[in-house]
Amino acid sequence: MADDITELITDDDDAVIDVNGSENYTEDDIKTLSWNEHIRERPGMYIGNLGDGSYGDDGIYVLVKEVLDNSVDEYMMGFGKAITIDVDDTTVSVRDNGRGIPLGKLVDATSRMNTGGKYDGKAFKKSVGLNGVGIKAVNALSSRMEVTSFRDGKMKTVVYSAGNILDETPIEDSDEPSGTLVKFTPDASIFRNYRFRMEFIVPLIKKYTYLNSGMAIVLNGQRYISRNGLLDLLRDSITMDPLYEPIHLIGEDIEVAFTHTNQRGEEYHTFVNGQNTTSGGTHLAAFKEAVARTLKDFFDRNFEPGDIRNGIIAAVSIKVEAPVFESQTKTKLNSRDMWPDGPTVNKFVNDFIKKELDNYLHRNLDVAQVILKKVQESEKERKSLAVVTKVAREKAKKVNLHNKKLLDCRVHLNDPKGSEDKKLESSIFITEGDSAAGSITKIRDVETQAVFSLRGKPKNSYGVPEKILYENDEFNLLQAALNIEEGIDGLRYNKVIIATDADVDGMHIRLLLLTFFLQYFPDMVKKGHLYVLQTPLFRVRNRKTSKRGSKNAKAAEADTYYCYSDEERIAAINRLGANAEITRFKGLGEISPDEFKGFIGPEMRLDRVLLRKDDAVARLLEFYMGKNTLERQGFIIKNLVVEDDSEIS
Repeated sequence: MADDITELITDDDDAVIDVNGSENYTEDDIKTLSWNEHIRERPGMYIGNLGDGSYGDDGIYVLVKEVLDNSVDEYMMGFGKAITIDVDDTTVSVRDNGRGIPLGKLVDATSRMNTGGKYDGKAFKKSVGLNGVGIKAVNALSSRMEVTSFRDGKMKTVVYSAGNILDETPIEDSDEPSGTLVKFTPDASIFRNYRFRMEFIVPLIKKYTYLNSGMAIVLNGQRYISRNGLLDLLRDSITMDPLYEPIHLIGEDIEVAFTHTNQRGEEYHTFVNGQNTTSGGTHLAAFKEAVARTLKDFFDRNFEPGDIRNGIIAAVSIKVEAPVFESQTKTKLNSRDMWPDGPTVNKFVNDFIKKELDNYLHRNLDVAQVILKKVQESEKERKSLAVVTKVAREKAKKVNLHNKKLLDCRVHLNDPKGSEDKKLESSIFITEGDSAAGSITKIRDVETQAVFSLRGKPKNSYGVPEKILYENDEFNLLQAALNIEEGIDGLRYNKVIIATDADVDGMHIRLLLLTFFLQYFPDMVKKGHLYVLQTPLFRVRNRKTSKRGSKNAKAAEADTYYCYSDEERIAAINRLGANAEITRFKGLGEISPDEFKGFIGPEMRLDRVLLRKDDAVARLLEFYMGKNTLERQGFIIKNLVVEDDSEIS
């Protein structure tokens, strides 16, 4: 019997779990979980991360998607033109005008695993959800879920809590139009301190409209609709000026839009049956190959694929019958074929791109010339960097082998490039100096958290030729540690966390690192991999309690407040009154490892670095990091705030 936990999902929807790998393994060690208990026991299998709603990939947004997917599937099948969504801090309701769930099967469809209307290809030929799990996961992970189906002048409602039925109404008459209403509140015992944030809900809604031209979604009274599909998505995503008007190609079961910018690397938005496949898959691989091959043939030049695609930003959407995804979260397509006995995904995409893109370029020779010039520039740049990058990479390999600049996490030690599941678990802290790195290193989770230590301030990379960056040890070694020399497809860590001191030097180093990533790896920022660690600025504690020694450790802990802002500091002082002792943390190295443990654990505070079209990042970097020293100096003087340390002891 293996030492690790073994899980089996049986045909009758129960989970049989062996929790004992010892020689005393007996009948008593066999446990049976109901469908909802299994989901609640292993939520990550169904929705990925849990989280509190601070990040776009947190589980509460997956729950929203699971409900929305069903409504969108109805639209895709030709039923209902609008979906109404209402969201507050803790609850979501979704009402569509589809056909409605058959009333006699409402309970089964929402609470019995492997039950749904999407197994029949005639009813849902190209659907997102095919395994009957999605709405059940929402049900099991909600403290309350209410489902009402309206169908042919009748209605029925079922109310659940954690997957258990609280109330079920009989079938009644109704004058409501056909469709389904789902209202759910995620369970706060699973999603601790969660809150729905519109900054993540709105982009999610927009993507649904881009992928379903003409479908309206009304979110909290505001209407969203797209008339140009992926072309609208691309225009809304580009943060640098396109070199030519985006190429938009539409066929049966496929739509693509792309252009080139002077942005470094490649950026893709990919979808299957309306599902955002953030990790790509067979359709993305086919698109990348097809674009490179078609342009090589058109120009009759043996260009490198990387030179052809450098600076590309593209959106790709296909519809596959019975798609196969890598996991329940559906972020990567594994399907080989478009439909049973049909072409492979690779052949389907290749044939479409070869025909339609070649035709477009022959009709638009001006665009072809712009692309040719861009490819030639990329080729020239790559060749000029060839020698210096080779030397830099060899140096990085030697340095990383023989020093402690990178302290890796165990999930990567035997997997240098990092498999997809290990990437999702792992993070890396970029710290400054030995003291800060030492504090984090002593108390990090060695399984999933790595540490990279900077030596001094990195170079200001704004406007610097890429060749200089490879000759700069800090940036060269950082790229090697992250495995992004060839682009972020090889990124080894899901979260790259800038962890600098909360003083002037620390803020400057943070700004220099942000400049580097925004300038050379903007797609890493856009895909949500870059974060800034928040650490407390102040510790406010009860002077009397803290001096009584370890016997009163619990009391001292209860009377200690870590404050991340002046408002929190003032509130803590008011709680403790005259006994308040205030410490200002200006460096991470000043925080003891025992204290630091709480700041990089499950409750750590991270600010995700965002990059949107209206951020005007090029002008932003030029102003703050360019050579306009006098103008910037005037701005700093005008906005200078002097910190008052008079209360700090």
